[in-house]
Amino acid sequence: MIAALPMYDRPEVAELNDRFWRAIRAALGHGPEALTRGVPLMALWEDPTLLLAQTCGLPYRARLARRVSLVGTPDYGLEGCPPGHYRSHLLVRADDPRAHLRAFAQARLAVNEPLSQSGWAAPEAHFRRAGVAIGGVILTGSHSASARTVAQGHADVAAVDAVTWRLIEAFDPFAAGLRILESTAPSPGLPFITASPGAADSLFSAISTVLEAADPALRAPMLPLSLQRIPHEAYTVQPIPPAPPA
Repeated sequence: MIAALPMYDRPEVAELNDRFWRAIRAALGHGPEALTRGVPLMALWEDPTLLLAQTCGLPYRARLARRVSLVGTPDYGLEGCPPGHYRSHLLVRADDPRAHLRAFAQARLAVNEPLSQSGWAAPEAHFRRAGVAIGGVILTGSHSASARTVAQGHADVAAVDAVTWRLIEAFDPFAAGLRILESTAPSPGLPFITASPGAADSLFSAISTVLEAADPALRAPMLPLSLQRIPHEAYTVQPIPPAPPA
């Protein structure tokens, strides 16, 4: 049996994630003693022994929906988003003189990976609705790497989800060289999932209990405010984006 909280895990908040998991485990009454780290995300999410993990909306609807159960969706209290929703910020260099999205026609977009709601699906839809063509994609492997790629001048725009941007602003010096150009429309947030039959309700209760009792000082920049019930259909109704252009 394994558990993981990979989506907002980085060295600076690893201990907070560990404490979060230990509290969930205590409230639940069982589970692995430690979080699993260092496993490729899809292998982690598709592991039949998965008790709890956080995933992304796009891999959930594209590959996982028939294999796992939704536990709940964390609400991070993001500005401009309904409870349990999030959005991506389109990051550009602070000194880039272009002030509007239309000026970024044929821009180079840094993308963490093609199977990312916040890094690819959301910006692809945002550019398409605005009638602005993406000039090309640079695959970076992570949101932090995408933001750094823009800060270093190797790409023009990166789409980074709002919680990750909080972490980048808190811990990465290169954040000072970036600014938010626009933000995408909100979409259902990164859900907790389980492969354990019948465990979703008990996990929801355990996580909710932990969040209700959490010290407010420990929440920033990434501990959720609460856990929301967002239906399966709210994720699966969203379109699967086309593959990024070469």
